[in-house]
Amino acid sequence: MKAVFKTFFILLLLSAIAVGGYGYIEYEKFTKQTVSESAPKSFLIAKGSSIKRVALELEKQDIIKPAWQFQVLAKITKQDTKIKAGEFPLEAGMTAQQVLDRFTSGKTISYNSSIIEGYTYKDLVKNIKADPNLVQTLTDEDYADIMTKIGSKFKKPEGWFFPDTYNYPRGTTDLEFLKRSHAAMVKYLNTEWEGRDPSVPLKSPYEALILASIVEKETGVPEERPFIAQVFHNRLRKGMMLQTDPTVIYSMGDRFKGNIRKSDLRRKHPFNTYTRTGLTPTPIATPSAEAIDAVLHPEDTKALYFVARGDGTSQFSNSYRDHKRAVVKYQLRGNAKAYQGDK
Repeated sequence: MKAVFKTFFILLLLSAIAVGGYGYIEYEKFTKQTVSESAPKSFLIAKGSSIKRVALELEKQDIIKPAWQFQVLAKITKQDTKIKAGEFPLEAGMTAQQVLDRFTSGKTISYNSSIIEGYTYKDLVKNIKADPNLVQTLTDEDYADIMTKIGSKFKKPEGWFFPDTYNYPRGTTDLEFLKRSHAAMVKYLNTEWEGRDPSVPLKSPYEALILASIVEKETGVPEERPFIAQVFHNRLRKGMMLQTDPTVIYSMGDRFKGNIRKSDLRRKHPFNTYTRTGLTPTPIATPSAEAIDAVLHPEDTKALYFVARGDGTSQFSNSYRDHKRAVVKYQLRGNAKAYQGDK
């Protein structure tokens, strides 16, 4: 009986050794396995995913398998509870350990979208709707009431979204994107307002945003922004009309086809700064950080007028007489008889 038991024990021991050896060989094969060229280039981990769910999905997509060994690896390395959510890039040749390390690093694939300075809210909406990287959730009705949707205390959306290129993970919605941009504008504007030049004749951050939008649309070369801003400050102090074409264009909306007629300049409209004094009711576009800075930290100049020279720069004048001469020289090619400003 003892001999039989001894023989059985030896056979059992040999079987265990054989199984263990086989398991070791298989695990070695698993650890040397690499992501193939034909495998997906990215892997998405949903929020709240367990290591089991991740391992099964890796096996299903033929990226790393078998699933149970990936789970074992994660437990051995104590990474089973450290995986992050998001979309992770994968490269051919990565080992199972490298894939696991990638999932616990938090270095996900980032997408980006831009808001361009000088765009109107209408332009901005058009761009967002056409953006393939954002999850589209907003309707036309939502966009019409976007300030309520994003939880803003401000009523009109024009000018309230900070122009920048934003990076974000896969799955970001259009609403989330706009909330982030609006928060950035509010923060930047309020911060700059607190450090403004005390001589600036504006009553609130919103007035600064409005004027910055006008400066943005009037500026041909960046370095002139602070000078243009000061021209408008000087006119506001004197109670002069701003008389700036971009406000007329904004008031025309879809009627604008590239030209401003005399009748357009005379048309009574809340945004027409040729027929009324002061600022427009709202911004007329999205101002850049530089335009906001220019309005709150203008250059010291007594100029009340400026006219485009035709090369992107402007000719600044302190008096109407000098301005008239500049218009004749740069806009009318010396033909004084064609000047219409006094009519």
